[in-house]
Amino acid sequence: MRLLGGVTVDALRTAATAPWVQSLALLCLCAAYLQGGWDKARDFRGAVAEMRRFGLAPAAPIAVATIALQLGASALIVSGWYRWAGALALAGFTVIAAFLADRFWTEAPPERQRSANAFFEHWGLVGGMLLVAWHDLGGHRG
Repeated sequence: MRLLGGVTVDALRTAATAPWVQSLALLCLCAAYLQGGWDKARDFRGAVAEMRRFGLAPAAPIAVATIALQLGASALIVSGWYRWAGALALAGFTVIAAFLADRFWTEAPPERQRSANAFFEHWGLVGGMLLVAWHDLGGHRG
């Protein structure tokens, strides 16, 4: 079966299922967490201030836990070692973060639209993480 310009479904399947594609996809999925953890580690005072801004206490230990979670769970996902556990941890973290950071329902326009977009983008990350866990735990076989 041909698609565009003579490209076949089989050629697309071969390209899309190359081993490096999975590694790249997992790295991309973790990019926000890697960047966030790295930035918080480099500016720990800012990370503590962020925790306080969200009303979280004690702020410093929560900032340390956030950094460890973002970087550690990302490392699990990218390395493949207990990938499902890292994915479920980041999914849970992201649900909490969405409700803490992007409370669009409390904001007035035009900020409401930006916050709503970020809120639902977080849910996209949650879905991606759940798919990683589902796949690693054998859901793809059924």
